[in-house]
Amino acid sequence: MEHTVTALPAERRPGCPFDPPAELVDAREHGPISRYVFPDGHRGWLVTGYDLVRAVLADPRFSSRKEFMLHHPFIDYSGMEAPPASPGEFILMDDPQHSRYRKPLMGKFTVRRMRLLTERIEQITAERLDAMEKAGPPTDLVTAFAKPIPAIVICELLGVPYEDRGSFQGHIDSFLNGETDDETLIAAYTAVQNYLAELVAAKRAAPTDDVLSDLADSDLTDEELRGMSLILLAAGLDTTANMLALGTFALLRNPGQLAALRADPALTDRAVEELLRYLSVAKMFMRTALEDVELGGRTIEAGTTVVLSNHTANRDPERFTDPYVLDLRREEGGHVAFGHGVHQCLGQQLARVEMRVAFPALFDRFPTLRLAVPAEEVALRPEVADIFGVKSLPVTWDA
Repeated sequence: MEHTVTALPAERRPGCPFDPPAELVDAREHGPISRYVFPDGHRGWLVTGYDLVRAVLADPRFSSRKEFMLHHPFIDYSGMEAPPASPGEFILMDDPQHSRYRKPLMGKFTVRRMRLLTERIEQITAERLDAMEKAGPPTDLVTAFAKPIPAIVICELLGVPYEDRGSFQGHIDSFLNGETDDETLIAAYTAVQNYLAELVAAKRAAPTDDVLSDLADSDLTDEELRGMSLILLAAGLDTTANMLALGTFALLRNPGQLAALRADPALTDRAVEELLRYLSVAKMFMRTALEDVELGGRTIEAGTTVVLSNHTANRDPERFTDPYVLDLRREEGGHVAFGHGVHQCLGQQLARVEMRVAFPALFDRFPTLRLAVPAEEVALRPEVADIFGVKSLPVTWDA
């Protein structure tokens, strides 16, 4: 019998902030693919199994194009039309348009280039820890540590002047947090677009040593450069910031695993991969079938939208042993936290380097770090936000 899901959750289960919501777990237990009825009545599909999520992400018959995303898993957009992606918004495009924008960036985010950034990331991290130590406990780890590190790194990569970063980060936060009202969201988006237009013009006139200046020396238009910059800023800031905060929360709630990480620095790389799998902050993707496709014994008809649950895929018991256990020594790799296929996250190596530096440095500097409030009182971002995480993480330590 075909399992049908009629609503996705508005929040996580109390006391289980790291686990997928109950509705998704239940769907996965019924099988790797379920019917999903979108809020606007569209009958699509919900894919919760690891193998099928990877299959869809790797299949060019499933489109990422913005104009095909007519249905939202949480919001009723009845009567509205989805416009095509703006120039440069390559994550919302298919090939060949997608590759045209992605290829010039690939050389900027290689493993080697990101490793060369390690020393600078170590310096930024140390500066944030110095500031925390000077201010003393308690503090909100989100604003004191988790957000500033990726914000400074991505702004430096793109060449955003230091004096502009505070207001710029505030505008980015406003349209990513999932709670901003429409008027504020539009104002923030407009402010970012206007700023990026000025930044692109400045880079064309006087190039500096940064990614945006390199891109400006090409046949890309100003509008395309703005779109690409916005994608890089949003992705490079929000996902890593939430991984740093939520990852710290998860480690503090699993003291045995934290002790293992402190005792064995060589465990860091594996620990980062396990936290990526366990938390899956980029929890969902969507794709639309361009033609009829057989998937998991079902026929996905052309024009049908498919919701991909990364979180349940990364907790699939058919792929991972004891998937609900945080195990920093886990040897099984292959998570889909960064996606899969041609749209796999371009900045994944940068995110890994930031986490490999930040987590050990934080716990080395503050060995008595702990939550300053009961775990149940830590405020979570709403499920409607594209990226899951915590709104704030109050922590303290022995000064």
